[in-house]
Amino acid sequence: MSDKRLLYRNIAIWEMNRLTDETLNCEIGTGTMSSEEDSVENLSFSAKCNGNNGNNEQFRKQMEIQRLRNQAQALQKDIKEKLTDELNTLFEQFITDVEQYERLEEQNQNYVFKRSISTSRKKNGELPDKVFLPRRSVLTELFEISHIKTIYHMFVAILIVFCLNTFVYDIVHEGRINLNFEMMQWALGKKSKVMELWVMMQLSTLVIVYPMFYYWANNRPAGPAKWIDYVVLSFYIAFMLAFLVLPVNYIMENALPPASTVIIACEQLRLIMKMHSFVRENIPRVLNFNNKKDDDSPTDEVMCPDFSKYLYFLFVPTLIYRDDYPRTKTIRWNYVVTNFGQVIGCLFFIYYIFMRFCVPYFHNFNQEHVTPELLVMTVFGCMLPGTLVLFIGFFAILHSWFNAFAEMLRFADRMFYKDWWNSTSFSNYYRTWNVVVHDWLYTYVYKDVCRVIGRGNKPAAMACVFVFSAIFHEYVLVLCFNFFYPVLLVMFAGAGFGFMFLTDKGVSRSWNVFLWVALFTGTGLLMCLYSMEWYARINCPVNTDNIFDKLIPRSWTCNFEAMENNLKSP
Repeated sequence: MSDKRLLYRNIAIWEMNRLTDETLNCEIGTGTMSSEEDSVENLSFSAKCNGNNGNNEQFRKQMEIQRLRNQAQALQKDIKEKLTDELNTLFEQFITDVEQYERLEEQNQNYVFKRSISTSRKKNGELPDKVFLPRRSVLTELFEISHIKTIYHMFVAILIVFCLNTFVYDIVHEGRINLNFEMMQWALGKKSKVMELWVMMQLSTLVIVYPMFYYWANNRPAGPAKWIDYVVLSFYIAFMLAFLVLPVNYIMENALPPASTVIIACEQLRLIMKMHSFVRENIPRVLNFNNKKDDDSPTDEVMCPDFSKYLYFLFVPTLIYRDDYPRTKTIRWNYVVTNFGQVIGCLFFIYYIFMRFCVPYFHNFNQEHVTPELLVMTVFGCMLPGTLVLFIGFFAILHSWFNAFAEMLRFADRMFYKDWWNSTSFSNYYRTWNVVVHDWLYTYVYKDVCRVIGRGNKPAAMACVFVFSAIFHEYVLVLCFNFFYPVLLVMFAGAGFGFMFLTDKGVSRSWNVFLWVALFTGTGLLMCLYSMEWYARINCPVNTDNIFDKLIPRSWTCNFEAMENNLKSP
């Protein structure tokens, strides 16, 4: 409190005490002065008391006014402090963005700025479009901080320790170092079949999709929908269905191992999303061009993009098509080699995690694994290795692999993910974990659903996005394991969707702790349950020789007596 305000307070207290004393004296004096000799003095004293009573009432009014004035001043102070904090935050964010762009320009001098054809928000009130800007990945920025770089070095040290542990184990038990990596070779086996299918998928996107769209764009008559529109649409839908079914048949016929199957399934979905983006972004251009041509109005637009733009888009690490992207001036080949080296290191890291924490626990699947006690202990035992696999897979694909291809293709927008580890809500986690896929789901699922059902029904649109994403995540796992065990589907579309609303208003950092606990628990459950089912199908005898064997979890219906008899028989 200031000296001036303290002085005012003391004066007010003194004045209140004085008036209170005089008021009491008036009441006492009025009751005691009753003799005739003191009548003149009594009248004089009464007049003085009446005057003091008026002053007392006036003082009360002044005190009330002062109280209101103090409240207004306190409110004014609070508002000023809040506004100052908000302005400081905005200004600091602005300075940070400016420094980021300055640092990019000073360090690399490597960006070519091209204005994107999309804007941040459309004038007609529609949802905003994706905007591409030259920017580096979050971890690339953080690795410039020595403390964060040390965490990276710690993971490298852990990988070295894993290698040494394996070497010592081989020397002690086998007398030599075993470097054949049998499980890795098996999981990534049949490379010739994988390359054959991958080349066929790539060629189909080049020699079917683009020529078909180019023919339709240049031969479509102006005006409303014609028969050629429906024919081309039917052909496009049939091609997409064939693109989904034929690779699955190829995988089943050739019995591709799990890791090779994951590569094919992810490439299949990637190409489907890219083809849809190319067609979806260019159909309005063709219709708009035909309308302008019908109106005889001049236009400089091109109906169908050049084949080179389509080819570039097929390999650039984004799922949203644009004619132009921000580009870098040069290619840093040492950066490319470093990122590919990190991918190889992460591959060995995951291999050692499975060999040390997964295979020893589950390869001898028996009746004890399905008891509640051991199941709970196994889930908790899988939490740490499962979360490590999550970290390493994220770093290998979303950071190293994408940055390597972005550098080779001079793609300047490296925002493939955001700081999802700081999220205090699951909604923010889903938006920032994988920005590449999120942008596609937002642009071609969420926005289109909102156009159909209205922007006011956002929960329904979000539910459609979650169901769509969960189905295709489960699709990859079904192809990989060759059985249907919808653990991820239930967790993703069920608990994950519910947690999004539970933590939607979370601003406290304690919600970040809750998110991490949920991630640890979820990865532990996934690693435990899928490993149990995988080894149950290896050790347990087949129950039914039909499609239901793929749908019914064998870890739940295993005939342990028959399994033990098979193990005892020579």
